[in-house]
Amino acid sequence: MATTKIWTEINYQRDGKQVGYLNLPHSVTRSAYGAIAIPVAVVKQGEGPTALLMAGNHGDEYEGQIALSKLIAVLEATQVCGRVIILPATNLPAAMAGARVSPIDEVNLNRAFPGDPAGTITRQIAHYVDSVLFPMADVVHDFHSGGSSLDYLAFASVHESGDPAIDARGLAALRAFGAPLSLQWKRGGDADLSFASYACMRHGAPYLGGEFGGGGRVSRAGVGLVERGLRRLLAQTGILDPALAPPSEPEPIRMVAVPGRDWFAYAPEPGLFEPATELGEAVRKGDLCGLVHFVDNPARTPLPCHFKEDGFVVCKRHLGRVERGDCVAHLAVDI
Repeated sequence: MATTKIWTEINYQRDGKQVGYLNLPHSVTRSAYGAIAIPVAVVKQGEGPTALLMAGNHGDEYEGQIALSKLIAVLEATQVCGRVIILPATNLPAAMAGARVSPIDEVNLNRAFPGDPAGTITRQIAHYVDSVLFPMADVVHDFHSGGSSLDYLAFASVHESGDPAIDARGLAALRAFGAPLSLQWKRGGDADLSFASYACMRHGAPYLGGEFGGGGRVSRAGVGLVERGLRRLLAQTGILDPALAPPSEPEPIRMVAVPGRDWFAYAPEPGLFEPATELGEAVRKGDLCGLVHFVDNPARTPLPCHFKEDGFVVCKRHLGRVERGDCVAHLAVDI
């Protein structure tokens, strides 16, 4: 297997706190011998488990980027037993552009695994995460939100691997994170193995995620939920002294799932989408999800979009204009 071209002065085995960069060679007209400097921090003391904390997988999802930047500033090696690896802007070009995909190669990092050390910029990042970082991790939490196009009810999540041992560890970590709304992504027969989640779980580590905001905004509540939850997660793994973790959220955890594709609703035609529901609203199969309006042809009757299953609205489209095939909402169900 070809080795990564990314180099770093970070020593993952050294005790102490290190803040530096993963340097990805990128030769362009402006900089012949340049590199994309992806920030990374390692906080380590002694032997113990490793937690890999990531954000900026999608560049327009901000709560995790902010919370992990704040964690880098305050977490010290004297507070940990084991190792914490932090990537606050994993796909740095996308993060700096505030975009879901990289402006350099238009590739979605979350769907680029296991990557390619000789591929485009995003695929090289995926390869480094998959071949260097995932094998070191005992647990991975990759913080997301709805980005520019979607709004979400804030939740933490875990992905189902199909391996009972990994899934048990993942559910325990999810409950320790303590988000009032916690979601289990079910693994279907058509699972896309290019996702970061499945790449991580191939290495034997549970993969946590979550959607902590949306609409291209920064949710104060979402940032706070990430900050509190990740300290509880680090305490649950044994890396952080439980005395440094906040108490559980005052409300009990509501466990939910998205059973499959039929719990998603998609725009049937291009136009302006008028939603008929709000986040958190319970709906039944056949209920109206919304109407697509044709402002360029107002004589045309608006086209309805209906839900295919029962559930409650956990996600809805933020942007008004849609193309055929755009996700306009999806549901979750209690488990």
